[in-house]
Amino acid sequence: MAQKLQSRRQFLKTSLTGSMALAAGGITGVSALSCTNPADRDGILDTVCSGKSSITTRGDIGIRIYSEKVDTPVRLMVISDTHLWMSDDREEPFRQYSERMSKAYNKTRHFQTQEETNPNEALQKTLELAKKMGVDAIFHLGDLVSYPSEAGVEWAKEQFDATGIPWYYISGNHDWHYEGMEGTEIELRNEWAAKRLALLYHGNNPLLYSVDIKGLKVVMLDDSVYEILPEQLSLFRKEMKEGKPSLMMSHIPLYAPGFSVGYGCGHPDWNAESDRNFELERRPRWPEGGHSETTFEFWKEVIRSHARHNLLATFAGHVHSQSSSVVDGWPQFTLKANFSGAYNIVEILPMKDLL
Repeated sequence: MAQKLQSRRQFLKTSLTGSMALAAGGITGVSALSCTNPADRDGILDTVCSGKSSITTRGDIGIRIYSEKVDTPVRLMVISDTHLWMSDDREEPFRQYSERMSKAYNKTRHFQTQEETNPNEALQKTLELAKKMGVDAIFHLGDLVSYPSEAGVEWAKEQFDATGIPWYYISGNHDWHYEGMEGTEIELRNEWAAKRLALLYHGNNPLLYSVDIKGLKVVMLDDSVYEILPEQLSLFRKEMKEGKPSLMMSHIPLYAPGFSVGYGCGHPDWNAESDRNFELERRPRWPEGGHSETTFEFWKEVIRSHARHNLLATFAGHVHSQSSSVVDGWPQFTLKANFSGAYNIVEILPMKDLL
């Protein structure tokens, strides 16, 4: 088994080319193409590339993706990790499981002004901005709540519905996790997705679903147990075969070289030895043998999908920080936590608008 794990890790580490980590603030992440920088429009440094797509970013809030495959401009608001901790009397039977996280993130600091705020206020102001900016859809990438609170889920749904904007959600690891509750992570995710989170899915499959936003496909993937199930791999392949310009959004980032094991979906060092928080979070320890073969295969399928099937980029939360990476041409972005008011405006634009 040890020899098998080592060969897996070696394969992943040595098969990567063109990978780079990018810091926030006027950054430009492009898929290893020949590029020039002819214009600085609206404070965003545009980059022209010789390939099929170009990606530009601005500080904490703006990402533009230009693609030859896109005909109609699309503007999205993408947020993650609000960590609402509100609850009511219905939570009483579960206090022993929610006590620690009910005290987390009660007071936070705004990501720009550093003024004191809190998750409820941060989400409300973010959604007000979404209306003012006229976005086509809102996407929340998980950890909407710090534990599966009925009051928190119901309140959040009311806030999203009140915007009048289409909105979509995928689960994070805290959304379904009652700390110390008996059961495997997959069992608990299934249970609380049905009991508490179902209000947020609009009837879609909580493991993986897609939506069409003005011709752009957005695939919502639940990787909140750090693993990918065979059903999810099969569904993802089916979605990608349609060949539409696409984005993928999940809670936990996919592995990228140079990043911590927190970028754990497909990370070669994700295993029991690297699991530092299982006792604090009162959950099963990560497996001794690391990821399943299905998870590693999914990771490779994402890279292939970027190259073959118009997967333009992927987005994730979980790590509460902004980062960018490019692996074999495939770009990934992570987001700052919405409990600080953070958000990203993601614009998908025809390449002709850039040239």
